[in-house]
Amino acid sequence: MPGALPISGPVPGGEWPSDTELLRRHVAGDSDAFGELFRRHRDRLWAVALRTVCDPEEAADALQDAMISAFRRAGDFRGDSAVTTWLHRIVVNACLDRLRRRAVRPVTSAGDEQALEALLTHDPDPSRAADTRLDIDAALRILPAPQRAALVVVDMLGFSVDDAAVILDTSPGTVKSRCARARARLLPYVAHLRGNRSATQRVSPAQGSDTS
Repeated sequence: MPGALPISGPVPGGEWPSDTELLRRHVAGDSDAFGELFRRHRDRLWAVALRTVCDPEEAADALQDAMISAFRRAGDFRGDSAVTTWLHRIVVNACLDRLRRRAVRPVTSAGDEQALEALLTHDPDPSRAADTRLDIDAALRILPAPQRAALVVVDMLGFSVDDAAVILDTSPGTVKSRCARARARLLPYVAHLRGNRSATQRVSPAQGSDTS
């Protein structure tokens, strides 16, 4: 793009272009700006896609769908939220659309739960078991998709409840509720990993059965 400022380094004044500036340049016709914006956030966008759909191939397809959508809809961005919040919202929506279209069941079978239990109990010593990382994908498959998405956005990516509500297109109260249900559903497994059986006994599996 003739006359465009280079995006590989700081703009005049020593500052790197902001996300908003990169998006503005993309809308104005800069062929490199959107690619730079994606490179800046791709790791976190990939993380939310993978943890939401729990399948690498589906996550890759969802992320591709989302970025095509963001590329085409960039002119609709009004600045009501941060660009990264806007991007995450598009990715989450693409993931949930894929889950709905492909009729992926949000709650796992008993066999999946038994497989997760085996991951956590293969070592009888809780101190050694704690050193073995929990298979996050297996754990997340237990959750209904809306709860899983809320937990990923808030607890794994660190977004505030208000920003998560924008990303998930729902109210802050609903985000809090979904996160609480998701944590309660996973608590027996986390407690077991830590050798804390008393916490396991206080949580009923039915607490995670709500799909909202």
